[in-house]
Amino acid sequence: MADINSVIRIKPFHYIHVLDNNTNVTRVEVGPQTFTRQDHEKLVSGPDAMIMIPQRHYCTVSNPIVRDEKGSLVLDEYGQVKLRHGDEEIRHSQDPFPLYPGEKISGRVTPLQVVAPLKALRLRALRDFTDGKVTHVAGDEWLFEGPNTFIPRIEVRIEEEIKATIIGPNQALKLRANKACIDRSGSQRKAGEEWLVRQQGAYLPGVDEKVVEIVNAYILTDKKALHLKATKTFSDETKKPAVQRKAGEEWLVVSTDAETHIPDVYEQVVGEVHITTLSNRQYCVVLDPIGPNGKPQLGQKQLRKGEVAFFLNPGESLEGNKIHNIYVLTEQEALLLRAKETFSFDGESHLAGDRWMIYGPCDYVPPVQVEVLEKRHSIPLDENEGIYIRDIKTGKVSSIKGQSYMLKASEELWEKVLPRTVEEVLAKESLNPEFTENRDSTRVVTYRAPHNSAVQIYDYKEKKSRVVFGPDLVMLGPDEHFTVLSLSGDKPKRPHQIKAIALFLGPDFMTDVVIVETSDHARLSLKLSYNWEFKVDRTKIEDAQKIFQVPDFVGDSCKAIASRVRGAVAAVSFDDFHKRSAQVIRQSVFGTDENGEVRGNFSFNSNNLVITNIDIQSVEPVDQRTRDSLQKSVQLAIEITTKSQEAAARHEAEKLEQGARGRLERQKITDEAQSEMARKELLQLQAQSATVESSGQAIAEAQATAEAATIAAEANVKQAELKAQALKIRAESEINILKSQRENELNYKKSIDELEISKASELSEIEASKFKAMVDSIGREAIVSMAKAGPETQAKLLGSLNLKSVMITDGNSPVNLFNTANGLIGNNAPKKN
Repeated sequence: MADINSVIRIKPFHYIHVLDNNTNVTRVEVGPQTFTRQDHEKLVSGPDAMIMIPQRHYCTVSNPIVRDEKGSLVLDEYGQVKLRHGDEEIRHSQDPFPLYPGEKISGRVTPLQVVAPLKALRLRALRDFTDGKVTHVAGDEWLFEGPNTFIPRIEVRIEEEIKATIIGPNQALKLRANKACIDRSGSQRKAGEEWLVRQQGAYLPGVDEKVVEIVNAYILTDKKALHLKATKTFSDETKKPAVQRKAGEEWLVVSTDAETHIPDVYEQVVGEVHITTLSNRQYCVVLDPIGPNGKPQLGQKQLRKGEVAFFLNPGESLEGNKIHNIYVLTEQEALLLRAKETFSFDGESHLAGDRWMIYGPCDYVPPVQVEVLEKRHSIPLDENEGIYIRDIKTGKVSSIKGQSYMLKASEELWEKVLPRTVEEVLAKESLNPEFTENRDSTRVVTYRAPHNSAVQIYDYKEKKSRVVFGPDLVMLGPDEHFTVLSLSGDKPKRPHQIKAIALFLGPDFMTDVVIVETSDHARLSLKLSYNWEFKVDRTKIEDAQKIFQVPDFVGDSCKAIASRVRGAVAAVSFDDFHKRSAQVIRQSVFGTDENGEVRGNFSFNSNNLVITNIDIQSVEPVDQRTRDSLQKSVQLAIEITTKSQEAAARHEAEKLEQGARGRLERQKITDEAQSEMARKELLQLQAQSATVESSGQAIAEAQATAEAATIAAEANVKQAELKAQALKIRAESEINILKSQRENELNYKKSIDELEISKASELSEIEASKFKAMVDSIGREAIVSMAKAGPETQAKLLGSLNLKSVMITDGNSPVNLFNTANGLIGNNAPKKN
């Protein structure tokens, strides 16, 4: 009896590997069977299920067995099945088969790869082989395009899956050749060459073609052009006939050439150029214009006047990058022009650098050879106004006054610079508000000399001076300047405290403080005020200029008077000076005549200054002890004087009191009599006023009541009218607001509807083009086969099942059962009575 472990039951479609130890050969036993293992046999593996490959699947077997031409196994001399070691074999759908000793399955059973439409597989040959009539060498690459099912081979490897690129309207596909090849249009391409595919639809690049990018077209309008530059010499096929473009060449593409433009591979888009539009009142200058031969005229300029619209060609630019308005000149305007080069225009010749004027009224457009230096206006001048002008040819400066003046071509405004001191003095003068920090220095400097004053003006060119007496208006010439007076001021006087242009002739006064010392060495501070004036004959030039010969007449006169006062006071004692100070000072200053009388004035012959009076405002001792002694004596004198005045006043008061008392008694009697008469008249007037008051009050109350009623009625009527007007205005405003809202809503709805219609139209066009492209790519015969395949297959299946109709659904998709129900019910349904 055989051992139970030596019996192996092999199921159908299973197999085992058995090793014969005698021959050392492994064989395959296939089920179904019951295998009895002999003593010299050994079970190597199994039982294992056979390899089953469904339809449209495959697997890869390593170290496959060797078969002869008839398909039989090839054995070696020992009876062992021969293997192709290191090789692989792809097996497709077939009956289940076992794996022989040494065979291995790589991976698992894999479905065949289906290549969809608009896709392809890039394949590479791993070894040399022949597929039908095509021979491939190791390293060859080619495409396997869909729709199709790819049958794998050991000699072929899938490198990648390639998808078709959709080229839409106004688009192109830029391709590059990886190596020398022939593209799909049949053109020979060199390695690295780039080209465009402009045909709309799906494009599947060849195996030696690489998609660089999708190039979108530029939309050209009548207001926008495209500036292009050639990166390499090529033939521009967009032009009819074709134009040869050289490397570096630049040109424009406008809407008249094409509505859209897709740049070629050798075209570089420099930018978009917008149209330049000139109205009939504008002009521009184009630099480096394009000549009749199409070449730029470097260094030249071209004047273009409106009304015109143009695109700037490559290399052209606007002078100053702007458009100029035509110069419109009135009667009071002119243009100052300068020739940039020698030229002739309208019969006139101008040399380079010439300056001339164009006067209005006119319109003027300067030629390219002319430079507009400035636009000048006629300067209107009153009788009291003027300007400084300079002739740039001769350098002469002059002033124009009291007329409207237009500068000539060789003239320009000249700025007169005043000393800082004069500027400050003129700015402080309230009568000259125009002299501020922003003073127009080209205007003639004017100064209104006040009444009873004199102003000295010096002409540095003529080296002469003139004096103007006020009130008058001083107008400085180009070379004239004011004589600025620097006078002493303050108390006591200090030099250079007052800056002035006008010298007042007086009469006026000045105050000074003088320190004197008496013969008994009492130091006193005198505050003196001098009345002064200038005695001048205005008809004589010598007298007029004489008053300006002393620059600081205040300081000099005060010093001269103070020296006389100090000399006179030094010769008298304090008590004597205290008693007759006015006489001492006046006598010292004015002096005495032949009769010993004090003179009436003190004259300075150098400048005709006359001191007419001296007022002693105060006398104060400088030393404290002297001040105390003087205060005591003054107080004693005041007491004595006060007491005598009190006694006289008391006696006079008693006398006046007695006379006033008598007059008072007499007046009382007279007043009582007059009072009784007045009381009688008062009683009569009171009776009359009571009568008038009672009647007047009644009349006034009646009139007031009537007027109040009238006013109230008018106010009610006015209020009602205003309310009605307000309601009308409010209603009209609400109607206008509602109307504008409805119009805005209507416009908004209309624009939304137009957008939706445009969107739906474009979507329908896209769907139609998409469906047409799909139908064209699938083919008419394939669609007909697909349409027939469904019903024929369903009919055969229903016939095999003895069914006339069937409906299968997943429960999610909606099904129309309105017409289906009629067929299901049939004609045997019961009828209603």
